[in-house]
Amino acid sequence: MASDINYQDGPDFSRRDESPTEDEPIHSPGSRQTEYERIGGRTGSSVLQTIIHLLKGNIGTGLLGLPLAVRNAGLLVGPLSLLIMGIVAVHCMNLLVKCAHHLSAKLGKPFLSYGDAVEYGMENVSWLSRHSIWGRHVVNLFLNITQLGFCCVYFVFLSDNVKQVVETANATTGNCHNNETAVPVPSYDSRLYMVFFLPFIILLVFIRNLKYLAPLSFAANICMCASLVLIYYYCLTNIPNPINLPLAGRGADYPLFFGTAIFAFEGIGVVLPLENKMQNPRNFTKVLYLGMGIVTFLYISLGTIGYIGFGEEIRGSITLNLPLCWLYQIVKLLYSFGIYITYALQFYVSAEILIPPAVARCGPRWALMVDLSIRVALVGLT
Repeated sequence: MASDINYQDGPDFSRRDESPTEDEPIHSPGSRQTEYERIGGRTGSSVLQTIIHLLKGNIGTGLLGLPLAVRNAGLLVGPLSLLIMGIVAVHCMNLLVKCAHHLSAKLGKPFLSYGDAVEYGMENVSWLSRHSIWGRHVVNLFLNITQLGFCCVYFVFLSDNVKQVVETANATTGNCHNNETAVPVPSYDSRLYMVFFLPFIILLVFIRNLKYLAPLSFAANICMCASLVLIYYYCLTNIPNPINLPLAGRGADYPLFFGTAIFAFEGIGVVLPLENKMQNPRNFTKVLYLGMGIVTFLYISLGTIGYIGFGEEIRGSITLNLPLCWLYQIVKLLYSFGIYITYALQFYVSAEILIPPAVARCGPRWALMVDLSIRVALVGLT
């Protein structure tokens, strides 16, 4: 556990905490980079750790629904749309980081959150400066809804997949090509499985430092990578010949594609927290391009191959189309473990918004108790 976390990371810049003004000097590029390089500090995340977290934050339950999304858009329109969305997403992420760099150097702050970036950015626009605090509140509200919403989906995904594996255990064989066994077993409510996972997730979110979460993220990436390899293998070995699928879907179904694809790009909320915790934040641009390039490739390839492999029978999650044999039941368990670890990363964003103000009000004596209590309450909420 990272019980020694300091909520005011970096050097003390409190004497320069005022809002930016038009006549305030901006540091030269050289001084900006030198000062900003000190933000993460030696205790921050390395480049490899940040890439692992970035992949973990973007590869979640949304990836498994992309074959259905491609079906709604069409075999040609779907992949092209995913490519365009990936380019736009990376551009916006990079623009966000550049704005945070500029405002951090201008204000002399060690780092900026999403709320800080929008508030101080609005203060530089004359007709928005009076309402800048509302910009912070709106962005923080949307971030909390988004990130905690992801956590809710992860709870449902974990419970449903483990429930399916447990309750079909007697019907599962080692033959992935001819599975005819059907032994009924008692069925329990998914909410009971959620209660079972609750204490384990609470223990997971007690890890308050991304550096200590990196080994778990690495293990989760390995598990999800192994499960994705098996999914790719099954889809590629079951591609029909010829392929008779529409290149473009119905216009009325395209919004369904768009909604699923936007949900898949679920890592936007972790960009600034990851960048803020790097040892050398100036390297984050390279990390962003590399990590999101891998993510976009996975999105396009799995969405396309999954749709080709299962055709019009593709379901909401591609795991539901896999045969009922132990090999592919293990795939569900491996991916569920990855989603379990991803919960902590998505949760981290809301924790960084909600917990520090509460801790600052209660004083150092009760800081740890308040911190852990809020984490337990948020997990219970999701």
